[in-house]
Amino acid sequence: MGPLAGLRVLEMAGIGPGPFCAMLLADMGADVVRIDRAGGPPGSARDVTGRGRRSVALDLKRPAGIAAVLRLVAGADALIEGFRPGVMERLGLGPAACLAKNPRMVYGRMTGWGQDGPLAASAGHDINYIAISGALDAIGTADAPVPPLNLVGDYGGGGMLLAMGLLAALLHAQRTGEGQVVDAAMSDGAAQLMAPIYGMRAAGRWGAPRGGNLLDGGAPFYGTYRCACGGFLAVGPIEPQFFALFIQRLGLDEADFAGRDDAANWPALRARIAATLLTRRRDDWGMIFDGTDACVAPVLSMAEAPAHPHNIARNTFFERDGVVQPAPAPRFSATPSAPGGPAALRGEHTRSFLGEAGFSEAEIAELTED
Repeated sequence: MGPLAGLRVLEMAGIGPGPFCAMLLADMGADVVRIDRAGGPPGSARDVTGRGRRSVALDLKRPAGIAAVLRLVAGADALIEGFRPGVMERLGLGPAACLAKNPRMVYGRMTGWGQDGPLAASAGHDINYIAISGALDAIGTADAPVPPLNLVGDYGGGGMLLAMGLLAALLHAQRTGEGQVVDAAMSDGAAQLMAPIYGMRAAGRWGAPRGGNLLDGGAPFYGTYRCACGGFLAVGPIEPQFFALFIQRLGLDEADFAGRDDAANWPALRARIAATLLTRRRDDWGMIFDGTDACVAPVLSMAEAPAHPHNIARNTFFERDGVVQPAPAPRFSATPSAPGGPAALRGEHTRSFLGEAGFSEAEIAELTED
């Protein structure tokens, strides 16, 4: 099932954006096989981003293990790896070796800083990668930047952009028979996600200190507000007609907000709105604004989100074996995606997959011996 049915992807076991990319491809129907290191962590069926693929455990310190991976490369469409630059080359599994075995293969590389540049060999995490892109400085309060979880670098600018790059390169390989390397850097991806904000800056519509711009919480019509219960509302009626409805539902006089587009008035207008929203509970306001064009939504916890009526109606979440998790996205009309089975334990499919791939019983025994 899914639009990528028939596609074979090898995933070198890793953490973070690589597995997330593999999950996206598996959700869309690709046959993703994870190459785990023999003797590594056993894994867990509760690993959401590990869903939908098989696990083959190989000892990559032995020539036989490396030879087995190269043999699998010959029958794969793509490979995903997320090691520091040079690690795969030292293993004998770098792009040159793999493309020599399979010239049509797309070789996806996921790193923080990219394959070259002054920082390429340095350690880092999402917070570091988004710091040099300008993204982290733009997010937070006037007092300090606030890390947006690790969504911007690891998953948005990393795993999701790698998935797009792989698919683009696979289309090229189908047309030309020519494989290639996709160098996906989280620092590059985070910068890419900032393109609209850089555009606003160039147009003179972004430049105030953090917390004083249109979309960073500065505007009274785009931000979060605390309610009487301690919960929050997300308020976003940017357009004048939506803002007028918002003010009407608050029971306030629209004339008092005539200067809403002047940033000099924003602190006072925000204080007025904040005081009003503090008079009711979050869910009471939710009923007042529900289904309107006022662009207001309750800020739900991860425990609450799956029970929201809209999420229920669209099957945005599902539960398997007690694990609540997001369903595949986006939706396809002709080739619907479906989440694969729970995350495989390390080496769960070693014997069966190697047999399917044409390895003899003797070869499998050699590869699986302790």
